[in-house]
Amino acid sequence: MPRLSFVRALLALPILLSLAACQTADLSRVDLAAGLVPPSKAPRLTADEGVLGTRVPSAIVVDQDRGTVLYADDADGLRHPASTTKLMTLLLLLEAIDAKKVTMDTPLAVSAHAASRPPSKLGLRPGSTIRVRDALPGLAVHSSNDVASVVAENLGGTEERFALQMTARARQLGMTRTNFANASGLPDERQISTARDLAVLGLHIRKRFPGMRPLFAQEGFDYNGRHYRATNKLLGRVAGVDGMKTGYVNASGYNLVASARRGGRGVVVVVLGGQTGRARDARVENLIDTYLGPNGVGGSPAPALVAAA
Repeated sequence: MPRLSFVRALLALPILLSLAACQTADLSRVDLAAGLVPPSKAPRLTADEGVLGTRVPSAIVVDQDRGTVLYADDADGLRHPASTTKLMTLLLLLEAIDAKKVTMDTPLAVSAHAASRPPSKLGLRPGSTIRVRDALPGLAVHSSNDVASVVAENLGGTEERFALQMTARARQLGMTRTNFANASGLPDERQISTARDLAVLGLHIRKRFPGMRPLFAQEGFDYNGRHYRATNKLLGRVAGVDGMKTGYVNASGYNLVASARRGGRGVVVVVLGGQTGRARDARVENLIDTYLGPNGVGGSPAPALVAAA
């Protein structure tokens, strides 16, 4: 089948080339990557798995400091990541800044393709530019699809080539069940990930770029005379929440990768497949309270709360 052939070809070529450099010293993979297999034996989608998990719940809670898995609910089940995809787009942009390929003031050219992306967007016009410093909150705070395509084209030449780079980087991080087809998370049946893989990504960004944590904690930002509010509604409402990324497409339901710290302890929580944004947020809040405690003094989670999560 075309879908199966695509995934086989994709897993066989660009990803294996990057394996020699696969070390994520800043993550404890003993627990976090439990159940994952080497990329050379990465799972292939079957015909039945192709568009799996339409609004089916999936979740994971990971200790930020130790990388240990505290809770998992179908954490390796395939899902459409939607705009949580932009965490990988942001990682590649941050790595480009770190490698001095671009600076905060580098102007990124806006193509007609990028400008035509559907909302959420900043309304960038073809032929204009946006500075890297403005693209960062455009992605992390407002989840702008036009900005995602701009970053992809400026760093990768085309969005398709950038998506291959995203997938290759995912394999380097140990995200063996993730495949990217675009930089934004807009609907594409080939765009797949798991709660566990997204937790790996979120933890890596936090540890690799600690100076960027305030970016994800912003409740809003101003650009071109307009104020844009964060899509993450837990910011400023749930104690300790300081990022990271929401997502929604019809096939996925409501997704959220959230980070929180209370009382010197931290977790990354991933919830995928929420029926509504409110239900997704409530589940994330419940998991944070369960594993950090309502006042940041959580110890052993109550079994009843875990079962009900």
